[in-house]
Amino acid sequence: MAERIYADDFQAKVLDSPVPVLVDFYADSCIACKKLAPTLCDVEEDYEGKVSVFKVNTGYDTKLVQEYEILSNPTLIFFKNGEAVDRQIGAKDYDELTDWIDGLI
Repeated sequence: MAERIYADDFQAKVLDSPVPVLVDFYADSCIACKKLAPTLCDVEEDYEGKVSVFKVNTGYDTKLVQEYEILSNPTLIFFKNGEAVDRQIGAKDYDELTDWIDGLI
């Protein structure tokens, strides 16, 4: 399962990461977020060493929500070389998600 991170460790785990990072901005009460969770676990396993996957709870990390202009859950942001390069909103199935990732790495 993707590790939950916080504003305090976002720089080290996402922006300074030597590999691309997929961040799932989610909420505990979000049905689409719960639907997406197992897919993210599969992605994390299949892309181990190539892409890191982390989760940010939008109910607690309002600084990151504001900084990355998160307006709905789930929002997936793909980071590469410390920069947010693309985003997807809403639950995606495995093929949609991996096609998107493959196009970015």
